[in-house]
Amino acid sequence: MGGKSGALLRLSLLMVLAFSMVLSGCGGSKNAGSSTDSGKGSTEQAETGNKDKDNKDGKDGKVEPFNVSVFIGEAGQQPTPDNKIYKKIKDELGATFNFEFLAGDINQKLGVMIAGSDYPDLMTGNTKLTAAGAFIPLEDLIEKYAPNLKKHYADYWNMMKDPSDGHIYVLPNYGVYNGKLNSTWYSGPAFWIQKDVLEDAGYPKVKTLDEYFDLIEKYKAKHPTIDGSPTIGFEILNYDWRNWGLFNAPQHLIGHPNDGGVVVKDGVAEIFADKDYAKQYYQKLNEMNDKGLIDKETFVQNYDQYLAKLSSGTVLGMFDQHWNFQNAENSLITQKKDNRTYVGLPLVYDSSTKDYYRDRAALNLNNGFGISVNAKDPVKIIKLLDSLIGEDWQKTLTWGVEGEDYVVNEKGRFMKTQEQRDKFTDGTWKLANKADALFSYLPKIEGSFSDGNATDAAAQPEEYQAGLKEYDKKFLQAYGYNSYVDFFSEPPGNPVYYPAWTIDLIEGSEAKIVNTKLNDLSTKFLPKAILAKPADFNSVWTDYTSQIGKVNVKAYEDRINEQIKWRIDHWSK
Repeated sequence: MGGKSGALLRLSLLMVLAFSMVLSGCGGSKNAGSSTDSGKGSTEQAETGNKDKDNKDGKDGKVEPFNVSVFIGEAGQQPTPDNKIYKKIKDELGATFNFEFLAGDINQKLGVMIAGSDYPDLMTGNTKLTAAGAFIPLEDLIEKYAPNLKKHYADYWNMMKDPSDGHIYVLPNYGVYNGKLNSTWYSGPAFWIQKDVLEDAGYPKVKTLDEYFDLIEKYKAKHPTIDGSPTIGFEILNYDWRNWGLFNAPQHLIGHPNDGGVVVKDGVAEIFADKDYAKQYYQKLNEMNDKGLIDKETFVQNYDQYLAKLSSGTVLGMFDQHWNFQNAENSLITQKKDNRTYVGLPLVYDSSTKDYYRDRAALNLNNGFGISVNAKDPVKIIKLLDSLIGEDWQKTLTWGVEGEDYVVNEKGRFMKTQEQRDKFTDGTWKLANKADALFSYLPKIEGSFSDGNATDAAAQPEEYQAGLKEYDKKFLQAYGYNSYVDFFSEPPGNPVYYPAWTIDLIEGSEAKIVNTKLNDLSTKFLPKAILAKPADFNSVWTDYTSQIGKVNVKAYEDRINEQIKWRIDHWSK
């Protein structure tokens, strides 16, 4: 059940994707967490050539306009026709974008695209597309026409190559870190809880799953409604590729990071779906459902309905990746319901276990953009992507337009006014003033720019502190923390292979077929186990694990372990 959310997910999340992201398994992350440095100055790129010369292909040095069709493998909203960032890209680089967002099931959509070889110019990464030969190799184009991209990925070049043929098909959108890493915002998996629940209980430090549900149960009993609507104790998202909300928690509860559908011990992976520590979690959910804490609609709602529930402020908790529900949290902020926003808690079964939720963000393989075999002018597209990885464009895509979206103080530090901060959480404003649909999947600089400013406003320390609402200042002060990241333990260095959910199982292989069967079994039986009468839980669980026993799990585990060894052998050099 390996790989974002998510997450929001050759997976982002990503937020992510997932961030996971458009992957068939349980992984997913937008990878906005902590990471090792890649060496300061690695993003001081010679962008002027591509930006000012290579894209001026028309006569008299004028920018020649061209259109790029783009498929985004998740639901989204079209930017407004007058979006200022896309207008700036058109004016300076010549490119306009025609976006198609996913509507419906990703596998069905990809099946139709592949059957008809109906591919737009740019597509978000997916192993089905790679296996179908939908993407062109990118390494020669990068070598010839994209010096900025070559420099950006220099330390990651071998990791980006497809193990089957050595080509690079997708440009990872997250996981390339430069300069100093600032971390004030956590994007990954956790058990999330409304801040008001913790405030109401006197700001307790919550370590275990039992403590978490005890708090939710007491709060719901005390506050049966919120703003006139029934209080929902716990939500579980299991929709489409965003299935980690149902699948992934057990690995974390025993102190392991997100490796998708496996737990890796001493370099060896095994599935955890049928293990006793997984049973312990789902039996707890069964007990909580019996007490009326779990939303009755949780297994029949889609992603948009899930976000709508969270946006209402009535949901007390859920297991999810932060990037995956960020839009709902932004809505709560816009509604001035700061006490209804969430804190991520790195829960474990036993308080003696060290939490391992937060990781050092790994390269987001299989996610980002690839150029399709139908693209009319791959050279023009790769030059465009090369320009957009330049620092000036990255600042525009992250911070916005200087003077309009942020200011530069006397120390050269990027800051925002409160009005500017408020706009950046407003979904309607962003459709006209941000290029998030594109930027989410573009190659990007993470960490800090060559001038020392953070690549993300949320990670600029002084901007983060200045932007904190009074409610959050008081909340963090009660815990003695500087940011919400402080709820988590510092992550150790990533194992070389990490994360296992990014391993390509290969379309049509026995491992891929087994992975699909395991996903289907979990999707079928886990809701039944959670919703069963407590007296019936064991029989449902036994049925579930016996069905897993009929699947060739070894083929799946062997593929994961083979690729773990391959990564150790090839990525360690």
